Amino acid sequence: MQQLPHITVATVVERDGKFLMVKEKSNGRIVYNQPAGHLEENETLLAAAKRETLEETAWQINIRFLLGVYQYTSSDNGISYVRHCFIADAIEPRTESPLDEDIIEAVWLRPEAIQQLESELRSPLVLQAIRDYLSGIAFPLSVIS
Repeated sequence: MQQLPHITVATVVERDGKFLMVKEKSNGRIVYNQPAGHLEENETLLAAAKRETLEETAWQINIRFLLGVYQYTSSDNGISYVRHCFIADAIEPRTESPLDEDIIEAVWLRPEAIQQLESELRSPLVLQAIRDYLSGIAFPLSVIS
């Protein structure tokens, strides 16, 4: 039986030349990722992106643009993911908000540091999103209906 793709969201949050990333446990490995997660039932893509970013980093964000929609099939589990990646501004940290249990810490990293961590990234989409952002890709949120 064919499995349907998993719908996910992610945010690219840049501040002072650094990107908000999460160091997390995934399938027995320690990896780096943008704040990201699955769309929940009856949730909009934007609400999911804000929720996941808060749960994984304790940062509130303001979503400004759609960066892109990416599809990736994981070699670890064979699952296909359709990732909706957004560009957001960091508003403020909510230090009283506990991080999700699989999150080790939220970190701010320069693009060069993310490139050096390529073998430790959760998927190739992490670096692709950074490259797309740095190239100036940004779609208005009105493309989502």
